[in-house]
Amino acid sequence: MARTMKRLTDDERRAALASLHGWIETEGRDAITRRFAFRDFSEAWGFMSRVALVAERMDHHPEWFNVYRTVEVTLSTHDAGGLTEKDVALAKAMDAIAGI
Repeated sequence: MARTMKRLTDDERRAALASLHGWIETEGRDAITRRFAFRDFSEAWGFMSRVALVAERMDHHPEWFNVYRTVEVTLSTHDAGGLTEKDVALAKAMDAIAGI
């Protein structure tokens, strides 16, 4: 049986955002968002492919939107109804993959 994640408190959310580069609260949702920009489509697609492998291992899948060299990501744990440590961990992994 999968363990249910608990949503972050306001203090935990502030601390998490302070530890992340470029991530902001998503307007109107209990989520965080970031826009990544790469040199070209191939680099953006490579980033998404590497993130997909990490996300699959975590069993935590991002909402994302790709146009040419940009990837816009929103993270929220749907079964918890908002932002959790899982989202923070995936955001940190994405930053590391992007070289940030």
